[in-house]
Amino acid sequence: MAATRSLGFEVGDTVVYPKHGVGRVIEVQTSEIAGAKLELYVLRFDKERMTLKVPVNKVETVGMRKLSSEATLMNAFQTLKGKPRIRRIMWSRRAQEYEAKINSGDLVSIAEVVRDLHRAEDQPEQSYSERQIYEAAISRLARELAAMKNIDEPAAQKEIEQVLKAA
Repeated sequence: MAATRSLGFEVGDTVVYPKHGVGRVIEVQTSEIAGAKLELYVLRFDKERMTLKVPVNKVETVGMRKLSSEATLMNAFQTLKGKPRIRRIMWSRRAQEYEAKINSGDLVSIAEVVRDLHRAEDQPEQSYSERQIYEAAISRLARELAAMKNIDEPAAQKEIEQVLKAA
């Protein structure tokens, strides 16, 4: 179990898996796969009701990390306060870029998506696909904020929306 300690993930730790967001390490297990012993982190994502096994030696490759630092959170909030950047390219291409940013697991990149797709009350409605991507991004941001501040996701989402309104 020495590898577990060096990467710093213990049972009970809250972690971020880029493609799925915030989860919890519920177990470290050793499995035999194709004759080779493999040490695995077992992650639980409560919101998706999903369990994921990540080989310890693949943690860096997949980008699994601890919760963001306070400084990263402040950078994300600064990003939310910035002016939206809407690139004049086809929506399908922009949607792909937004999805890639959300799945990167990087808090500041996710904040960029939220900022760019946020609509104030006096602005035109979003299309269905814009709304879907916006909801995914704000939910991902809120879940990490909630885990960092030990609050529930709706309270975290309200906090994000207040930062957006103040911008």
